[in-house]
Amino acid sequence: MAPLLQAISIGKTYPGGVVANDGVNLSVSAGEVHAVVGENGAGKSTLMKILFGIERPDAGTLLLDGKPVSFTNPREAIEAGIGMVFQHFSLVPSFSVYENVVLGAEPRNGIGFDREKAIAEVRALSEKFRLHVDPLPAVGSLPVGQQQRVEILKALYRDARILILDEPTAVLAPQEVEELFVAVRALVAQGRTVIFIAHKLPEVLEISDRITVMRAGKTVGEVGSSEVTEQSLATMMVGRDVALRVDRAVTAGELACEIKALWVRSDAGQPLVQDLNLHVHAGEIVGLVGVEGNGQAALLDAISGAQPIAQGVAYLNGTSLGPLSTLERRAIGVANIPEDRIAQGLAGGASVAENLVATKLADRRYVRLGLLDLKAIKSNAIALIERYSVRVGGPAQAVSTLSGGNMQKIVVARELSEQPKLLLVSQPTRGVDLGATQFIWKSLTDARDAGAAVLLSSADLSELLALSDRLVVFYRGRLVAAFLNSAALTPETLGSYMLGLATQTEDEMKVALR
Repeated sequence: MAPLLQAISIGKTYPGGVVANDGVNLSVSAGEVHAVVGENGAGKSTLMKILFGIERPDAGTLLLDGKPVSFTNPREAIEAGIGMVFQHFSLVPSFSVYENVVLGAEPRNGIGFDREKAIAEVRALSEKFRLHVDPLPAVGSLPVGQQQRVEILKALYRDARILILDEPTAVLAPQEVEELFVAVRALVAQGRTVIFIAHKLPEVLEISDRITVMRAGKTVGEVGSSEVTEQSLATMMVGRDVALRVDRAVTAGELACEIKALWVRSDAGQPLVQDLNLHVHAGEIVGLVGVEGNGQAALLDAISGAQPIAQGVAYLNGTSLGPLSTLERRAIGVANIPEDRIAQGLAGGASVAENLVATKLADRRYVRLGLLDLKAIKSNAIALIERYSVRVGGPAQAVSTLSGGNMQKIVVARELSEQPKLLLVSQPTRGVDLGATQFIWKSLTDARDAGAAVLLSSADLSELLALSDRLVVFYRGRLVAAFLNSAALTPETLGSYMLGLATQTEDEMKVALR
């Protein structure tokens, strides 16, 4: 039986000679879940953009139902039956579910919008594909998992036969992932075909029928999901053995960071963190667990100085952080690896060397008599580039020209170049390949072993479980659970608290809050 969709010898080179796709092949059969995996920069996103008409290939052929096709824009791909759900949703928060779904393809009653028909059609689609979405609420009021389903409904409403899901589990709790997989299986049972792009290999193995592996812009193999393990798949992706395992701390040291009755509010006065009490000891990693937007990021911003503390207090080794500026907090040992390395962690137009001293411009080692000591700044960069295995042309290279993984290594190198007392870490390996992830994990645990108290926030539960000595769960700005990490602690257990389905008592939390 001929494949439903084929990409044959696809090539795409961007200005500046960056080769994104180099003879890529993909063959997707009707009625299957076909995963496409690869490290960051492997070419997956470019290939999907070509399939959806966002980009045009420089070479190669696309076949749909055995016939050549060429899409100049997404509308043509949609008309051919291809839909795509991006990792970052394109929804109008103030519109209802049904308004978002039919937007641009509204059913008409004469010259007017047929509201009742739109609601009925969206409800019927939701029930048919087991998506279980109410058509009436405003999208902005829905949790992330429900918003994702609205995006899927948008594609199905336009009669997509092939649905491309781009990193669909990145921001979902475990229970939401399982619900998504139920929906994906229902899609396939109803005759749809799914292309699944993901980094999380256990999920890929669970949901997919076949897997295409990409590396450095090329297709390196296609395998049946039942024929491979997580380890062998990782080896195919990276080209060498990768072991993402770390040793957790045996004993924590003295109390380093004490947080008492802390409140953080948005600019509009809405509570982001409510009445938080937490201790973090030297030599331990405390994982902050929660669906994004439940207070973890606000807590880290308040401690770093990026956001004011509304009420309560946070101490570092007995010193109150509230009255201190960001630079003063850094001076007493606070280091920060922010969630958005490009917007918050780096100056893209500046050089690698400049970024590596960007937080130390009052340091006499690098500034003398008000002038930068360029020789000292260069020497510092050369040493850190080697120590942190940054792939870069030299200290003078602009940070904006580096890969995501190497950008993150620059941030990590700067923040860990001098042993911090309190290390704030948010999404340390988002968009980073397995090799860089392995290195960053090792860097964080080395800092912990040297005595840093670490607060770690990540959307990846496997990362939190691998690195954290203790974990605390946020729901709507409050701590609802706390755990000592152990082999018995599962993502599913954490997920029930992340979604507000369970809450520990104060006595239950005391054991792990120390």
